[in-house]
Amino acid sequence: MIGNMVFSTRFFGEGTGDEETEQVLALFLVLKYLNAFCISDYFPWLRGKTDFDGHEKIIRTTIERVRMYHDPLIDERIRMWNVGARMEEKDLLDILIKHKKPKLTLDEIKAQIMELMIATVDNPSNAVECVMGEMISEPMILKRAMEELDKVVGRNRLVEELDLPQLNYIKACIKESFRLHPFAPFNVPHVSVKKVVVAGYFIPKGSYVLISRLGLGRNPDVWKDPMRVDPDRHLCEEGKQVVLTDNELRMLSFSTEKRGCPGVILGSTITTMLLARMLQGFAWEMPCDKSANKLVENHDDLHMAKPFVAIAKQRLPQYLYPKIERK
Repeated sequence: MIGNMVFSTRFFGEGTGDEETEQVLALFLVLKYLNAFCISDYFPWLRGKTDFDGHEKIIRTTIERVRMYHDPLIDERIRMWNVGARMEEKDLLDILIKHKKPKLTLDEIKAQIMELMIATVDNPSNAVECVMGEMISEPMILKRAMEELDKVVGRNRLVEELDLPQLNYIKACIKESFRLHPFAPFNVPHVSVKKVVVAGYFIPKGSYVLISRLGLGRNPDVWKDPMRVDPDRHLCEEGKQVVLTDNELRMLSFSTEKRGCPGVILGSTITTMLLARMLQGFAWEMPCDKSANKLVENHDDLHMAKPFVAIAKQRLPQYLYPKIERK
């Protein structure tokens, strides 16, 4: 999805899937080390002199691998605009290239593209895998979600963006997944610019501030029976839409206010559409060996220790399953 929005191409490489897989794995590897503890972050004078934990080498190599796929597309697109071979803005790359105030340099464009790709690859995929695992394990939740889809959309067409405002239960399920199964353990680190008291806690100037996503989402003082999957806790009054943010900061999905994610609408749409299409298009069942399916995180991060396995069966008319051709 994000590849199509940024580059107007669904896949990288020659269509075999190998290049696309390498590019996505490299993006996830960058994310893995983005907030990892690195001693040179706290002792900047060590940078360039020694690489105690090997992070700098890993990040440099990984970013080069990502740019191997991105940079040729960016360079070619800029050339097309310069020679008049492209006249209309059709994707995000075009918008960045033609941005006037301020005009972005080549390095800035490439950096922004990298940020966009990294920022969109983790939360939607993690949230959908986790929420589908919870749904299949709890058949009543899955049944209610399917009933909502059949009522709002039916089975003679695919769910579209215009349907999303009416899919409140689907969005409540996603929000519950964000609460219970965040992709990252902490928010992006912040440094306090002055001494301040927040919620009764004194924070000295210059302190690094980290908020535990798990600590918020699974806090029994905030959530009743926090380890129980209950999408109903996020449903609003009748007539109001469910949103995937929480302005009261009882959980961190897209944050809020000035520090909130600027792509909250895009992220919410991508995640909801992905889950809705997966649920609408297939009937899902547990495999015979149910014991192998457990939503357990790794010891060193919050990724699933093992992929959740399920059996998918077609539930819509055949004409709604178009063959996807790689380009």
